[in-house]
Amino acid sequence: MKNVSGKTAVITGGASGIGFGMAQVFAQAGMNLVLLDIEPEPLAEAADTLRAKGAKAEPFTVDVTDSELMAQAAEASIKAFGAVHLLCNNAGVNVMGPFNQLTEKDWDWVMGVNLNGVVNGCRAFLPELTRHGADAHIVNTASVGGLIGMPNLTIYNASKFAVVGFTEALRAELLEVGVGVSVLCPGVVRSNLALSARNRPDRLKDAGTDNSADASAESIEMGTDPIDLGRHVLQSIQDGEFFICTHPEFREVLRARGAAIDAAFRGTPDAAGLEAVNGMTRAF
Repeated sequence: MKNVSGKTAVITGGASGIGFGMAQVFAQAGMNLVLLDIEPEPLAEAADTLRAKGAKAEPFTVDVTDSELMAQAAEASIKAFGAVHLLCNNAGVNVMGPFNQLTEKDWDWVMGVNLNGVVNGCRAFLPELTRHGADAHIVNTASVGGLIGMPNLTIYNASKFAVVGFTEALRAELLEVGVGVSVLCPGVVRSNLALSARNRPDRLKDAGTDNSADASAESIEMGTDPIDLGRHVLQSIQDGEFFICTHPEFREVLRARGAAIDAAFRGTPDAAGLEAVNGMTRAF
């Protein structure tokens, strides 16, 4: 998907953080924008900001965990601009804490948004994207936390590892169709992720202490500028890259992880088994 001007991008979690950073970059490249977010007021403000700069932007308030609402958002997006070419499943939340302190509701909420939200987005928009073939692309936001596990992030790591695996499988399925697929694995980015609890539904809240990430104003301002990250994403889409890894600080630890996996194998591969494995997978 080289030429993006005049094409339409849909971004979940588009009102702030990474989502809004991508939206601003895509708008500068001449794309139409559909912003999906659960927060109506920030969503309207984000759309107004883009329009004030000459972009065509439509906001729709959507909970990505609701598959019916996502299907309706797909219909509304197509109606607004006639087509959708780029889908960025970006909405995400986080709950931090030791595994033995996390609750079933914590798991249901984070997995519902971070994994099921991506699945719902792909299910809703894939028929439209496959209509365009090589002129369409999907970017699923995972995290460097989808490539390596970290203490006190068991839910987040589980959801993001799942997004990486889901997206790899989807890439393999869509190779023949021509739809591009990428997984975004950033490190720390300036966003409201640490304030996720503001959007946690009452039915998934626990009595007493909430385990959501505790954020200070200083911590929210840490990390990469979302607009810089958005530029990286756009270039990766145009270059057809699958992995979008934006924080080289993690290169060495991920290299060590890869080496540990490689070293764990013993013996010589069986020829028939190797042939079978090669038939099951798609090389990068």
